[in-house]
Amino acid sequence: MTSEEERPRYDAAALREAAQALFSAAGLEEEKAAAVARYLVEADLMGHTTHGLALAGWYLQGIEDGVMAKGGAPEVVSDRGAVVCWRGRRLPGAWLTSQAVELAATRAAVHGAATVVIGDSHHIGCLAAYLPIATERGMMVTVVSSSPSGAQVAPFGGLKGLYTPDPVAHGIPTPGDPILIDISASITTVNMSQRLIREGGRFPYDWLMDAEGNPTNDPTVINRGGTLLPTGGLDHGQKGYGMALHAEALTQGLAGYGRADAPKGTNAAVTVQVYDPEAFGGREAFLRQTGWLADACRANPPRPGVERVRLPGEAALRRKREALAQGVVLHPGIVETLAPYAERYGVSLPLAL
Repeated sequence: MTSEEERPRYDAAALREAAQALFSAAGLEEEKAAAVARYLVEADLMGHTTHGLALAGWYLQGIEDGVMAKGGAPEVVSDRGAVVCWRGRRLPGAWLTSQAVELAATRAAVHGAATVVIGDSHHIGCLAAYLPIATERGMMVTVVSSSPSGAQVAPFGGLKGLYTPDPVAHGIPTPGDPILIDISASITTVNMSQRLIREGGRFPYDWLMDAEGNPTNDPTVINRGGTLLPTGGLDHGQKGYGMALHAEALTQGLAGYGRADAPKGTNAAVTVQVYDPEAFGGREAFLRQTGWLADACRANPPRPGVERVRLPGEAALRRKREALAQGVVLHPGIVETLAPYAERYGVSLPLAL
């Protein structure tokens, strides 16, 4: 595989325009096509390449198969001002989630904090991509997601897959760049496993478990009854297990729609929570605390072999700035995956810079 320096680079705006044209041609309403294109490219800008345009072909196929809804609005299950619940009707997850963060931030400015819960969304992609919607307003945000139809992680001590990696992301404003945390209740992800399977690779460590309960670095075991190990692995996997149970309840439980309904096809449950520091101890006091913490982390002496202590999201924001200035490096094979759809819909894919 070629190194990142040797791979072609693409203009970010051109990628967004091409992706939006593909999704529009496939039938998504314009606003929804724009949101999906924006947040997939945002993931690539941040370096989350398994959750960027790598998902576009799968999404386009989902539109063609009728799994992703093309238009309309979510059903409002409840609205109590600071608390809102939607039934997503399998609309594009990027559009639903970005709308949810926007709404939660608007409501948090009034109520101090706000929560928007979505049941029956389509896949939402990279959670970190949505955090700046709130952090750029000086607000703290959490996005949690689960997939009721997926079962690739076993409960700690068990053998059979029961739930998904159940990611959670937190955006924390500081006087400088925000802290952007994007983690999951499993050590690795389904998408990374599938990528390695396609490329004939293995994980650097034993991050999976085969059907007999043996730890392994072979991603192909997920096709033979194996599972992703929870965060903490076989040693302290009760930590990831607890995270997953909380994520499942916070998303599907609050949405009132999830595994108990045995949904079919690609779907997601999402919970967005936004806090306005001004409604608590005050924005300046909040930034004083988060600024102190950020500075203290960076000033911490690094252990041997580590250049310096970084904050979560620091590398992603650096990659984004570089990609905007020099072009986006896509993972090998992404453009080739999109080529058949581009030909079918008469959309021109951007040329490398």
